[in-house]
Amino acid sequence: MSSTSQKHRNFVMEPMGDKPVTELAGIGPVYGGRLTEAGFDCAYVVLGQFLVLKKDEDMFKDWLKDLTGATSKQQNDCFQCLKEWCDQFL
Repeated sequence: MSSTSQKHRNFVMEPMGDKPVTELAGIGPVYGGRLTEAGFDCAYVVLGQFLVLKKDEDMFKDWLKDLTGATSKQQNDCFQCLKEWCDQFL
């Protein structure tokens, strides 16, 4: 199992609530700004897209890359963060 960042661990430890999109692992101020501009201002809105894409790794990563230009690592960090959160809370 790969190691996770502190940001990832913090995110998956508690309910999502109204956390800003930048609380997601792999999403910093630049990509967070791009997501916000596209209407994805809160982590739960990105979670909604993740669920609409049926938690499919390739489709979610492609969507994130196309929308924000996120790198492979950032795409993977965000996907794993949401996947683990869903495994724990859904």
